[in-house]
Amino acid sequence: MSAADERQHCNKSARGYGTGMNDGTQLLSDYRDVLSDIFITHAWRGHGSAIFLELGKLTPKLRSDGSSGNPDGEFTLMIGWSWRIEEADHIVCGSESEVEVFEHWLRKLVGRKVLNVTTFGRIPEIMLSLSDDLYVSSFMTAEGGPEWALMDHRTNGLPTLMTKKGRLWPEERRSSCS
Repeated sequence: MSAADERQHCNKSARGYGTGMNDGTQLLSDYRDVLSDIFITHAWRGHGSAIFLELGKLTPKLRSDGSSGNPDGEFTLMIGWSWRIEEADHIVCGSESEVEVFEHWLRKLVGRKVLNVTTFGRIPEIMLSLSDDLYVSSFMTAEGGPEWALMDHRTNGLPTLMTKKGRLWPEERRSSCS
């Protein structure tokens, strides 16, 4: 991160995401700015039907036993267990699809460019609009709230964005800003 980028980040941290009128909407806008034109570089299934989309440059990870794990992208979109992948005019698969079907579609997401990041619904769900008319959306259908998180793994990156109590919520992050 350049000195100018770090100053800008520290100014945003000092401003405080999620305080006063800024309830995470600004953080979503900041994620939209940095994710536009970045590519999905890895997509994988977590526990159950949870999915992880890794965006940007990958960093290898090791498991506690020393074996290779799934790499981290510069950014990660995690959707806990209720989601769907759409083409322009229909749903191609979702968290209730057969594992082989949704793993096939996860592989097809790799190499797609992020065109937009938006939220929709009274209780915010997240949607990535991708190249080739593909869309990935969280879509909770059970009690509670949507289970998704947008994470920035860069040094001094943006706070994690998620939903909490029915609204966009920035997760606090330790800062190197003085």
